[in-house]
Amino acid sequence: AHYRADSRGELHLGTDASHGGDYTGVEPMGLFWSLAPAAMEKPYQRLVPRNTDAPMKVEVLVHQGHSPPGAMPGPVVAKAEVQRLFTAPGVRRIRLKEGVVRGSLFLPPGDGPFPGVIDMYGDEGGLIEFRSSLLATHGFAALSLPYFDFEDLPRVMKELKLEYFEEAARFLQRHPKVKGPGVGVIGTGKGAELALSMITFLPEVVAAVSISGCSSNTVADLHYGEMTLPGLRFDMKKVSVSDSGVFDIFDALDDPANPANSPSVIPIEKAEGHFLLVVGEDDRMWKSSLYAELAIRRLRQHGKENFELLSYPGAGHRIDPPSTPFCQVAMDRVLGVPVLGGGESKAHAHAQEHSWGKIQEFLHLHLG
Repeated sequence: AHYRADSRGELHLGTDASHGGDYTGVEPMGLFWSLAPAAMEKPYQRLVPRNTDAPMKVEVLVHQGHSPPGAMPGPVVAKAEVQRLFTAPGVRRIRLKEGVVRGSLFLPPGDGPFPGVIDMYGDEGGLIEFRSSLLATHGFAALSLPYFDFEDLPRVMKELKLEYFEEAARFLQRHPKVKGPGVGVIGTGKGAELALSMITFLPEVVAAVSISGCSSNTVADLHYGEMTLPGLRFDMKKVSVSDSGVFDIFDALDDPANPANSPSVIPIEKAEGHFLLVVGEDDRMWKSSLYAELAIRRLRQHGKENFELLSYPGAGHRIDPPSTPFCQVAMDRVLGVPVLGGGESKAHAHAQEHSWGKIQEFLHLHLG
């Protein structure tokens, strides 16, 4: 970023504007959300903390003068190390092996009881903890829940049983530190659609946050007792590849609005709880704005207004907690190729910041 210091050689990121570089304008956290792999690093890598116990260390350098992209910057005149903490002092992390349920439970300091939230990500699999640790830092008992490719869970997402998620919801609901009577769930991508299924079928779940989700079940069939929601499939013939080798899968998912695909629709009108739908209007992973519209239409057709929609122009697919570096193209773990997620960096950063506050408000409102 290009800044101009005052007569004392000082500047304030909260009030002074950047005049160039990776962003312009007054952006107090711009240096963080605009972080991207350097030219010599592997491209398309997403920067997320692997370990929530240790702070993420960022070295900030101040160079003399402004340099154009790709040029060598001027001499270093000052530097400092900044630490980003993802867990507040006193937050406890408990690794879970509870029946079939795996994951990590983050508990805020103090006696509680606290509102309980299950946190899930998408088809990258494994255990992703940083949103859960941040939720615990803000007063929630947060269960980071993997559902494949972790410990003794299935390696790939072929089919899913809702009973696994039911057991997780019951464990959290019964935990002595959790307020109850109901728990909430927050999910991104595939995790968002699982959140919709959980609030639909599981009475323990009373609030669901769906970030960039689909209103139908996708990819893996979902079983619950005798019921099965078949997964919509991706048609690889509808994938386009750019000259630089980036895959655009925006049009590839089977159309959930096609009557032939109605068996995959999640019957969210059965839910007694409340929905918060969060979408980026420039999501290129799939048509999450359309899927939110379909969900709202379905609820309204059944006389329900138990939802809120946050729709962000210029935001892409993965709307994470604030100042998570924007990643327009990321390596897809399943396909092993770079996939377009969409969005524009500044708009996406503002969506992350605004939605994070609204998500917490929503969960506090419905979980107490």
